[in-house]
Amino acid sequence: MTTAHLQSVDEARFESEVLRSPVPVLVDFTAPWCAPCRALEPVLARLATERAGRLKVCTVDGSLAPDLAARFGIRGYPTVIAFADGRERARSLGLTTRERLLRLVDAE
Repeated sequence: MTTAHLQSVDEARFESEVLRSPVPVLVDFTAPWCAPCRALEPVLARLATERAGRLKVCTVDGSLAPDLAARFGIRGYPTVIAFADGRERARSLGLTTRERLLRLVDAE
């Protein structure tokens, strides 16, 4: 997935891009064969564009990063996890809405 503000992250870059990010991060664990994942992509891309500089949105291809998916207990795709200050704050499994994604970001 490549859009202006939506970036793919692999295992090598996960810590620097997500865990050390100065802004909250939504991480979409996805797979290329997953139809709901493809349906969620434009929602995430729009959110990344709207919140550029205040929120980072990344994707992780679970089929290319199985150790990372296992580390976060990913059992299905898409799974979106909100991170802030290097820690998981909230998660959502399955196709979801922009509003639900924003609630993940605002979760304490």
